[in-house]
Amino acid sequence: MPKIKPFRGVRAATDIAAHVISRTYQDYDKKELKAQLQYNPYSFLHVLNPGYKFQQEITGADRFNLVRNRYLEFKEEAYLVQEEHPAFYVYENTDPHHSYTGIIAGTSTQDYQDTIIKKHEDTLSLKEILFKDYLKTVGFNAEPVLLTYKDQPSINEIIQHVKTNLPDQHFSTTDFNSHKIWAVTDPELIQSIENQFKEIPELYIADGHHRSASSSLLSQEMNGQQETYHYFMSLLIAESQLHIYEFNRQVTDLNGLSKQEFLIQLDQHFRIQNRGHELYRPSKKHHFSMYLDGDFYSLYLRKSLYKITTPLQDLDTQMLYDLVLQPILGIEDLRNNDRIKYSYGKHDMVHIKERVDKREFEVGFGLFPATVEQMKSIADADLRMPPKSTFIRPKLPSGLIIYEF
Repeated sequence: MPKIKPFRGVRAATDIAAHVISRTYQDYDKKELKAQLQYNPYSFLHVLNPGYKFQQEITGADRFNLVRNRYLEFKEEAYLVQEEHPAFYVYENTDPHHSYTGIIAGTSTQDYQDTIIKKHEDTLSLKEILFKDYLKTVGFNAEPVLLTYKDQPSINEIIQHVKTNLPDQHFSTTDFNSHKIWAVTDPELIQSIENQFKEIPELYIADGHHRSASSSLLSQEMNGQQETYHYFMSLLIAESQLHIYEFNRQVTDLNGLSKQEFLIQLDQHFRIQNRGHELYRPSKKHHFSMYLDGDFYSLYLRKSLYKITTPLQDLDTQMLYDLVLQPILGIEDLRNNDRIKYSYGKHDMVHIKERVDKREFEVGFGLFPATVEQMKSIADADLRMPPKSTFIRPKLPSGLIIYEF
C-alpha cells in the first residue's frame, strides 16, 4: 500500500521554462557546461553550479550554501514560481523515439524503509550522507526518483482523463524533447489518485537509488519536523512505459593473457563464433558480443555448465562478471577498477570498435538489455545488480518540478 501525496511544486515561469530546465549536472562536459552558463542566464545550471558567478570551483558546505542562495535568487526573480495549492503532476515527455507519461508525487520515506518501495542496486554510504547533507542545506530536490509499478487500467484512465484538458505547460527543448505538465489540484481527483496507488502492493526504483536512500536518511534525521521531510519527489510510471537499454563493457587489457589464451579460457563456458568484421549485437539474453583484435565474436553460454539458482545469476551483467571479468580478466571490484569502463547506446558497438581499434581498450563486450521482470525479481529477492546493469529511460531533467522541504 504505497502512500503518495500532492505537494506545492516549484516550476519555471511558463515563458522561460524551456530555458530553465537542464539535464543532470553530471551529463555536461566542461565546454558545454561553460557555454550554458555563459549564454543562458535562466538555466537551472546556475543554481547547481554557483561557483561560476565567482569564476572558481566551490565544493562542500560552501557550495551547498551557495546553491541555496542561487535558488532563492531564481525565486526572487520569478524565474521559478511556487504553486498556490498542493498538486499531483501528470507529466508527458516525448522524444524522437518514445513518449512517456507518469505522475509526479511525493512518496513516503517510510515506505522505502519498510521495503514497500523496493531497490535492486546497492548504494555507497558516503554518497548517501553527502547528498543527505546537500538536501538538508539547500532545502529542495530538483530531480525526481523514477519509480515503476505494474500497469493499472484505473490509473491509466485517470491519466488519460487529465490529458483531455490543455496542459498547464507545454514547451520543447533543444534536445528535441517535448514536455507537457498538467497540475492536478481537484480534491476529488487527488483522493482518487491516492486511493488507486494504495491498491498497488509495491513500487520499484528504476532510477535514483542514492536519492531515495539520502531522502530516507534525511527523514530519520529530521524526525518530528514538518511532514515534507518524510516524503521525496518521484515520477511514478507504469512498467510498460519504461525502456531499458544495455550497459556494455570495455576492458583495457587481457590480464597478461595472449589473444589465443584468452579465447581458450572463454571456450570453457561459451561457444565462440568468429563473425569477422560483421557488426554483431546479441539478440537475446545469455548471448554476448565481443570485439577483439579487429574481429567481432558471438559468445553463446554453455548452459549445462552454468547453473542458475537465483534471479541474479540469470542477469547477463552478473553472468559476464562470474565467468569472464572476475576469473579470467581479474577484475574484482566493478566500481573502483580503472581497467573497466561502461557505455550504452543504440550504436555503441560501433563506438566500442573504434575505441578498441585505437588501442584505448583491448576488448569490448556487448550485452542484451535486462528486462523489467528481471529487475523486479532481483529486488523481490533482496539481491543487488552489479553496477551499470541498466540504463533506463525516461531520464528526467533538473528543475522541471522542484520539491521543497
